[in-house]
Amino acid sequence: MPDIDWLHLPPLPALRAFEATSRLGGFSAAARSLNVTHAAVAQQVRALEAALGVPLVTRSGRNLALSSEGAALAAALTESFGAIQSAVDDLRIGAESLPVTITLTPAFANNWLMPRLGRLWADHPDIAVSLRPDPNVLDLRRERIDFGIRFGMGEWPGVEARYLTSARYVVVGAPALFEGRENLSPAEMAGLPWILEEHWPEQRSWIICCTGLDPDMLSITEFGNEELALAAARQGYGLHLSATALVEHDLAAGNLRLAFEADEEGPGYFIVTPKGSVRAAARTVIRWLLKAV
Repeated sequence: MPDIDWLHLPPLPALRAFEATSRLGGFSAAARSLNVTHAAVAQQVRALEAALGVPLVTRSGRNLALSSEGAALAAALTESFGAIQSAVDDLRIGAESLPVTITLTPAFANNWLMPRLGRLWADHPDIAVSLRPDPNVLDLRRERIDFGIRFGMGEWPGVEARYLTSARYVVVGAPALFEGRENLSPAEMAGLPWILEEHWPEQRSWIICCTGLDPDMLSITEFGNEELALAAARQGYGLHLSATALVEHDLAAGNLRLAFEADEEGPGYFIVTPKGSVRAAARTVIRWLLKAV
């Protein structure tokens, strides 16, 4: 890393005011966060723009938006200040005494991670784990989270991603739906009820491309999240489209049976960490999870 040229960096108060403004969406919210006046924050941001010679924010009435230069600087500042805060907190509290905090979706936590936690604790009884189940993507540094498990193609800004396990889709159903059949043809699936999750258009797109069925012609009941949809599928209320990783234990236990699968891999589940160092306990948990797949 090159030496830091402190003499030519803008003043820290101006950088701090701009970071808070960009992250919180305005001068007033930034002022409350920094415990200063609205005018003071606005003055610091204007001074920063003057020092850099580029506009960072655009104003239209009460609305504020970042320029392309402002968005790039804001992302760098948030990541950098977050790293400083994490380092300071670690020194104050003693990082290795804190639980390893993981953010992931509720469905993945319940269906993939929970069955493995007992073995993790048996192998590493000295490491405490705290789960943050949340369907939303959380800022790891801002929320002080050690790492996350995310669904997608492994490309997210501001983090490092390592492939964990497949998110290949399959169609599953309770054994009663099969009526003695080994699997189901698309025509047979078309005659059965379906259970999908709300606000997940990828499921309908997969049905079209991989089964040839038209979702608009199917009898579909939607549930608010994946966990509810899986619970309904276990009760035999309909066929369900899910990532293989979320139903592997149900398939092994016979609660659900495989009705249809396609060859495509598609997205996966990835372990994501903030850029930079990861504390020792979190590294141990990550290595264990990668081996446990």
